[in-house]
Amino acid sequence: MQNAFTIDNLTYKYPTAKADVIKGITFDVRQGEIFGLLGPSGAGKSTTQKILTKLLDGYNGMISYFDKDLKKQTNAFYEEIGVGFEMPVHFGKLTAIENMNYFSSFYKNKANIRELMERVGLWEHRNIKVIEYSKGMKVRLNFVRSMLNNPKVLFLDEVTNGLDPKNAKIIKDMIAEYKQNGGTVFLTTHLMNDVEQLCDRIAFCVEGTLGETSTPRDLKLKYGKREVKVEYHENGATEARTFELDGIGDNDEFHSLLKAKKIETIHSGETSMEDIFIIVTGVGLK
Repeated sequence: MQNAFTIDNLTYKYPTAKADVIKGITFDVRQGEIFGLLGPSGAGKSTTQKILTKLLDGYNGMISYFDKDLKKQTNAFYEEIGVGFEMPVHFGKLTAIENMNYFSSFYKNKANIRELMERVGLWEHRNIKVIEYSKGMKVRLNFVRSMLNNPKVLFLDEVTNGLDPKNAKIIKDMIAEYKQNGGTVFLTTHLMNDVEQLCDRIAFCVEGTLGETSTPRDLKLKYGKREVKVEYHENGATEARTFELDGIGDNDEFHSLLKAKKIETIHSGETSMEDIFIIVTGVGLK
């Protein structure tokens, strides 16, 4: 599979900074995958995203975009990418549809605005000025804006932050469909449910360096406990027993418990993505 981006020994220092904020990171983003870059605030995620979207230059190292040097990309590059920043930026005194028509005018390739706005539940509110939108409505409009040019690669930063579960699911379903249709997604987020539900691979960024790069499933297997916890009802109370996962098929005590007791829940020792984040980065989610 071809790489959408190949990043080799990337370093970057802001002009007024004394030290590099990106310190020689190497990774790739494969075509047709959802790649998540995770890490605490200030780790370098947003800087990396800005470099990959050509909002920052002056970096050292090599970045190729579909096997071509990113530095040599012309403005046609922006026809192929969509970007959803964490903080939605719209013209508040314009209506939602006026905003979308304006931004759509920048591109040769245009998506169906009505279809996108209907999907996220905003078409009926299209003639309302954006300044009157709630935070969640602005977030949804921001996602529509990122899709206006039918992008080849989609960059998303905290794409569902501030959304209720229903609207968050709509956005995540649209991202999954975009991937199924061949799109590539570069995602940064602190929301581990989004990571687990969407990402094919993830990398952890800590103080400008990269830690582990793997799939969410492999990380959960690596950091989880190989055990099964059974909760069952006995004498009017909930009791619990834990069994080693290895050899559980031959564990007579486990099988006897399943047959004799009223089972309430069975859980594996799988570690949550939140716990993995803390373990790998050494810090909390915020």
